[in-house]
Amino acid sequence: MNPAIQRSFLGLFLCTALSAIAAPEAPWPSKPVHILVPGGAGGVTDIRARWLAAKLTPVIGQPVIVDNKPGAAGLIGMEAGARSAPDGYTLVIVHQGTMAVNPHIYARIPYDPVKDFVPVTRLGVSSLVLVVNPNLPVKSVGDLVALARERKGQLSFGSPGIGTPPHLAGELFKREAGVQAVHVPYKGGGAAAADLIGGHVDYSIEGLSVMLPHIQAGRVRALAVTGPRRAISLPEVPTMQEAGLRDYVYEGWVGIVLPAGTPKAIVAKAYEAIAQVLTSQESRDWFAAAGGDPGADPPEVFGAFMREEHLKWGKVIREAGIKGE
Repeated sequence: MNPAIQRSFLGLFLCTALSAIAAPEAPWPSKPVHILVPGGAGGVTDIRARWLAAKLTPVIGQPVIVDNKPGAAGLIGMEAGARSAPDGYTLVIVHQGTMAVNPHIYARIPYDPVKDFVPVTRLGVSSLVLVVNPNLPVKSVGDLVALARERKGQLSFGSPGIGTPPHLAGELFKREAGVQAVHVPYKGGGAAAADLIGGHVDYSIEGLSVMLPHIQAGRVRALAVTGPRRAISLPEVPTMQEAGLRDYVYEGWVGIVLPAGTPKAIVAKAYEAIAQVLTSQESRDWFAAAGGDPGADPPEVFGAFMREEHLKWGKVIREAGIKGE
């Protein structure tokens, strides 16, 4: 090759290389952000994700898109989240089931809740609500307990899947009430709600945000909320404790994590943006309607909380003998 041309190519290569080195990294976020939901549409995590997406979009100045990956009690979606690029553009929404329960009930899971993710923040805690198909001849928790004892092992309750918060809440109800019932797992909260409304299962203990529209429309009947206080949106519905189960308190939590390896600076920016949403009065009112509170825990606090939950539910699961399919 002509020496002059060689020098030209070399100069062009060096200029390109130096430009690449000198070019500053694009600030986060510089493109749309996705929230990966390891569950189907209509469930608690999906509702939380869509609410967060709508509120987060104007804060970060980029579209926030919800991606649902249902199936296998969250295993499919969590595996996808763990394999996502650690660049801050895939937020993964998590809960007790995916982070603190699945490792104890499945012999093998395709992700490690500690090694494969970094915590961002807890979005919040909220009550679940015990609801029945309106054709079931019960008007109170006491009525349901009496009927379950009368029809020993014949009643059924639905959940979004084995090990999900509604499943755990249902197992806790069986233990505290001293009844037997058949658990029917589904591939998401929406499917479980549809079958309850259709009369294919008798009752469910599901997120209030999932069931409230159906309660208001008369498609299901609310008997009690699971938290320590009544829900603002259902002031006439008692707590489980008020309904006679004195030791029953259950609150579900939902949080946000990022794939392991995400730079600390991006984790910090994601936390700051989400915390801005969660500390607003609008956020407090929205969670209060579901009988809960927003979170906004810093990443290290949320990480410690999840480790505690892992130990806590491991003990419960061993004692209950819950096994994954």
